[in-house]
Amino acid sequence: MYNTDFKPCLRFMVVSDIHIKDEHSVERERFEKAIRDAYAIAKSNKHYQKLDVIGMVGDFATYGTPTQFKAARDIVDANVDLDETTVIASIASHEFMNEGVEAAYKNFREIFGGEPDTHAVVNGFHFVSITPSKGCNYDDDKKEWMAKELNEAAKDGRKKPIFVFQHPHNTGTVYGSTLWGEDDLIPIYMNYPQIIHFSGHSHAPINDPRSIHQQHFTCLGTGTLSYFELDEFDKIYSTIPTNKEQAAQMLIVEVDEENRVRIYPYDVLTGNFFPYVWEIDTPSDPSTFKYTGERYKTTAAPFFAEDAEVAISAVTENSFRVDFPQANPAECDKYVNSYDIIVKNADSEIIRQLSIWSEYYFYDMPATLGVDVSDLDSDSDYTVEIRANSFWMTSSKENIKATVHTK
Repeated sequence: MYNTDFKPCLRFMVVSDIHIKDEHSVERERFEKAIRDAYAIAKSNKHYQKLDVIGMVGDFATYGTPTQFKAARDIVDANVDLDETTVIASIASHEFMNEGVEAAYKNFREIFGGEPDTHAVVNGFHFVSITPSKGCNYDDDKKEWMAKELNEAAKDGRKKPIFVFQHPHNTGTVYGSTLWGEDDLIPIYMNYPQIIHFSGHSHAPINDPRSIHQQHFTCLGTGTLSYFELDEFDKIYSTIPTNKEQAAQMLIVEVDEENRVRIYPYDVLTGNFFPYVWEIDTPSDPSTFKYTGERYKTTAAPFFAEDAEVAISAVTENSFRVDFPQANPAECDKYVNSYDIIVKNADSEIIRQLSIWSEYYFYDMPATLGVDVSDLDSDSDYTVEIRANSFWMTSSKENIKATVHTK
């Protein structure tokens, strides 16, 4: 859903949680492809063909060894036009894992040739990137630094967006921030509604509609090039989904001369934009924000097609398999979030409840889903009911059902 009619004067890409290893791994290839794709997207735009900034929002390394720092820098050197594109990188918890914070800072300075706390001005727009003091926390010196830099950035005009890069999410904002958020800098950010904040750490998918959050300012998750993790704990595989390693996502961001911002979630694996465009027309005015908590005030819900059926197979004495088609998303959504599989006995008592994601985070998401149900009684009757759930706490009203008799 890339809008070629939009006329930018600034373009940048944002990635995080690349997780380069000492040995060659797929993450290196994905990072290279992400950069190449970003340049190709830029060249495809008839109005503006530059890639002005590449933002690397922490955890580009897995354990923070010098080998991993150098591998990231080598990929940048081999694929980035450093005369055209400013690279803004920060380090965080994984870069600290090898020999601690001081060693990570030293490696960064020596290999990347700069400071991980950065305030850059590109095409008249301010970019402020901050590295945690330790782990993913920020001490008083960091808070003071951020407050000072934001104050300086705002002097260029309160209506202009300020782009902030920080590895951990701000707690209670984007999807993923429940488990992987920090609140140290929120009181400072609240003074600058024009902030558009990019964070990672969670590995949560960027095509989740909750990956953008607006309240006092704008927040976006930046995904991962390594493996998915999600922020719900009721699923049969906990927070780590099946085929978690099929993950490579980034954001393409464009800004025009009127300070309007367009943000495009992009799937690096398949080379496709996800069917979202986050639109921020007036970054400095929270009253115009579209992606707020108001989205939860909806009755719109997913629904199954009239001919949708549950298929039962592989029936044994104490188990069977359930397969079912994806439901249609609520009218306000592009995807269904998840499904509940409810198994009742002959007395209509619930004896199993299982929940799975729709796998919306894969660009080529499956048309059908399935799950095995086990630990049942032999020679018994059961009813299986499938309920579809949206991202906004609504569920299908007409669920699909099937009956099964174990052997």
